[in-house]
Amino acid sequence: MKRRTLDFIFAGGGVLVAALLLILGLVVQDQYNFAKDYVKGELGAQKITFAAEPKPEEVSWKPQSKCLTENAGKLMETGKQAECYASYYIAFHMRTAAKDAYPPGTYNDDTYATMGAKRTALQAAYDAALKEKGATDAATVEAKKKLDAASGLRSTFQTGETLRGLLLTTYGFSIFGDKAGLAATICFIVAGLIMVLSAAGFVHAFLAGPDKVVLGGGNGK
Repeated sequence: MKRRTLDFIFAGGGVLVAALLLILGLVVQDQYNFAKDYVKGELGAQKITFAAEPKPEEVSWKPQSKCLTENAGKLMETGKQAECYASYYIAFHMRTAAKDAYPPGTYNDDTYATMGAKRTALQAAYDAALKEKGATDAATVEAKKKLDAASGLRSTFQTGETLRGLLLTTYGFSIFGDKAGLAATICFIVAGLIMVLSAAGFVHAFLAGPDKVVLGGGNGK
C-alpha cells in the first residue's frame, strides 16, 4: 500500500472521529446548559436569599459552614448554594430548635422519624394523666407541655427536612449537569487534538512521495 493512501485513510478516519466527538460534545453541552438554566430558574423562583450578616454560631459550627459567609446577601441560584443552605443553614437551625426543646445535655440528634415514636409515647402519657388526674393536675399539665413541645419539634423537623431534601435533590441534579459540562469540554479538547493530528496526516500525505510504498510494498520509494 502506498504511504500517501495510508495517510489519507488515517487522516480521514481521524476527521470522522473528531466530527463524532464534536457532535457528542454539542449534545452533552446542551444537556449541561439545560441543567444549569433549570436549576437557576427553579431556585430563583423560590426567592431564597442568604442572610446578609450570618450569625457567628451559624458559620462556625462546621468547617464547611463558612459558605454562608461567602454567599451572604446572595440570591440562591446554583446547586452549590442550595447544598450550602440546606446542609449548613437549615440543618443548624433544626439542630438548635431540637436542643432548645430538650433539657440541657439530653439532646440526641433526633429526626422527624425518631420523633414519631417519642410523640406517641408522650401522647399516651398525657392521655393517661388526663384520665386519672384531670386536666388541671400538675402532672397532666406537665405531660401536656412535653407533648406540645414534641409536636412542635416534629413539625419543625418535617418542614426543615422536606426543604432540605428538595434543595439537596436540586444540588444532586446540578452535579449531573456539571459532569455533563466536563464531559463536553473533554469531547471538544479531544476532537481538537484529533483534528490537528488529522491535518498533520493530510500534510504528510501530500509531502510523501506518490510512489512511496509501506506495508509489504517491497523496496518502493
